[in-house]
Amino acid sequence: MPLVTIDVIKDVSPQAEAGPYLKVTAAMVEVEGGDMRGVTWVRVNEFESGDWAIGGKALKTSDVQALAAGKSGLVQRRD
Repeated sequence: MPLVTIDVIKDVSPQAEAGPYLKVTAAMVEVEGGDMRGVTWVRVNEFESGDWAIGGKALKTSDVQALAAGKSGLVQRRD
């Protein structure tokens, strides 16, 4: 059975009650077929601001928001 784990930093974006779970389950069903719906597990792990790092720099909520908006130098895009 599929197990999908989503790691997020707390308070980065508001989470609809079932939004991520339904969307990820739907994506797995699209890939694996309809029989997988009832056995697809989705879990979300929330980390405190600063408890996650990228490139050796601890990420805060504001850093992740800047990344999402394309306004951060933490990760360089390679097109």
